[in-house]
Amino acid sequence: MSDDNHTLPYPDAAAEHPTLVIPGSASAQEAAAPRTRPRWPWVLLIVVVVLAVLVVAAELIARAVLPGVVRSIVVEQLDLPADQQLDVETQGLLLPQLIGGTLDTLRLSTDSVTLEGITGAVDVTATDVPLHGGDLGGASGTIRIDQEQFTSLLAGTDLPVDSVEFAAPNATVSGSISVLGAAVPLSLTLTPGTVDGDLELTPVAASIGGLDIDLDRVASTLGSLGEGLTQPQRVCIADQLPAGLALTGLEVVDGAAVIDIDVDGAIVTDITLQDKGVCPS
Repeated sequence: MSDDNHTLPYPDAAAEHPTLVIPGSASAQEAAAPRTRPRWPWVLLIVVVVLAVLVVAAELIARAVLPGVVRSIVVEQLDLPADQQLDVETQGLLLPQLIGGTLDTLRLSTDSVTLEGITGAVDVTATDVPLHGGDLGGASGTIRIDQEQFTSLLAGTDLPVDSVEFAAPNATVSGSISVLGAAVPLSLTLTPGTVDGDLELTPVAASIGGLDIDLDRVASTLGSLGEGLTQPQRVCIADQLPAGLALTGLEVVDGAAVIDIDVDGAIVTDITLQDKGVCPS
């Protein structure tokens, strides 16, 4: 007799079988509930971003405000016009420097300023600038003056200086000298420099009455007057500058006399360094 109904074999007891989850059971609820991820990393990230934005904003505010404050102080201390053009620059991040109370560097520059009757372009960089009073770490820079201002700087010297013409690296001073009661035009070409804080002008060429003449002949022709004119001329201008400012170099560049200066860091606290210097009598 044939059996049309096939009997399925019993499952192998050793084999793994999927576990059926009965709806409503605790296992079913655990399987359906999503895993909750900790939120604190996101909160920390948001806090960090907000702090970074605040720091950047504070840095930008400091950079916008500080130059105006410094400019006002400089204009007041030097008794400059209220509309004086003055650029103020700093380096590095300002917030740590402001918190520490000292600026690493502070650069002041202007295309034209008049100090002690001399007008020129000034560019000075100070280091270790205290924000709550005290001496500077130091300062140095340059003063650029034109031919007219250089002429004024040499006023009162023994040189015949009616005008000055620059032709790098030299300056030619022109004027007149008295010979036997007559005014004789004289021009001296000089190489400028500095020595011990004074200007030094070394003659390299001369002309008398429009004719070029050897320096030795100037001395022999004009006697003691000629000898004096053909020797290096040392010019003290300390009485035209603050005592805390020293000349360290001078050269003619691009139609201007560029004077290198060094500033005593105590000039901001020592009144005697702010007063004019003294030239030997």
